[in-house]
Formats: sequence, C-alpha cells, structure tokens
Amino acid sequence: MASKVLRMLVIEDSPSDVRLIQEAVRENNICCELVVARDGVEGLAYLRKVDQGVTERPDLILLDLNLPRKNGREVLAEVKTSPGLKQIPVLVVTSSRSEDDVNEAYTLNANCFISKPYNLEEYIAVVRSIDEFWGHTATLPEAGGPAPCWVRSAKA
Repeated sequence: MASKVLRMLVIEDSPSDVRLIQEAVRENNICCELVVARDGVEGLAYLRKVDQGVTERPDLILLDLNLPRKNGREVLAEVKTSPGLKQIPVLVVTSSRSEDDVNEAYTLNANCFISKPYNLEEYIAVVRSIDEFWGHTATLPEAGGPAPCWVRSAKA
C-alpha cells in the first residue's frame, strides 16, 4: 500500500535545523512536500494564502517557538483561532525544554510539543515518528490531491 504523502509547512528560522529535517525526511524515504517559512510573518502569509484558497493546505505545521518578526506563540494563536486553519495539526518543535513553554503551547491548542533533537540520528527518529503517526496512524482532514516529493520556500 502506498504511503500517504504529507504536506508539511515548516516554520523555522534556523537553516541548519531545516537542513536536518530535510535530511531526516530523505533518510526515512518519506515522500512529502516540505514548504519552508523562515519566520512567523512569512509562515502566516503562506497560511493566509491557504485560507484564501490560493495555495494548498498543509497536512501538518512544524513550528518553532523562537522566531524572528512574529514568534511561534503568536503564529500558533492565530492558526488555532482561524476558522479555516484551526484543523491543521501544529507540532511545536523547539529547542525550549521549559515547562512554561510546554504548558503555554498546549494552552494555545498545539497538537504536540517536541524538544528539538540534538543531531541527525535523533532528527531521523523524530521525523520517522511524525510520519508513522501523522502519515499512517492518524486520520487527517483532506488537504487536497497527491503532492509531489519536493521542498520549496513559502515565498514561492
């Protein structure tokens, strides 16, 4: 049986973390569309296009908390209060291990809180777990037709 193709919006300002996510996707042979936004403003601009029907909706959002211009908490709050976007699962993936950040993320209706892995092997394991659960176990709302395997910028 073919794997579900996941569309993931990665809102992350660290090029090295984006590269690790991309490499973990490759190492796990996950066919997905990764759209990368480099800060909260860019991520929300992309999501507004989704809400307007201009671009296809992601199945998941991987969101860092510590972003420039608009932080992850603000992005999470906007996504989860938007009638057109609130069904998209938001997985907070951050370097924070603060109990306050965990509690705040869940208060803002994050679907998951993941502390960033320290190296490629840990990223591979985390991305594999995300794919296994969100791609194969969970039932997600339809986001559109099949996506190609690719990576692009949210600015495109």
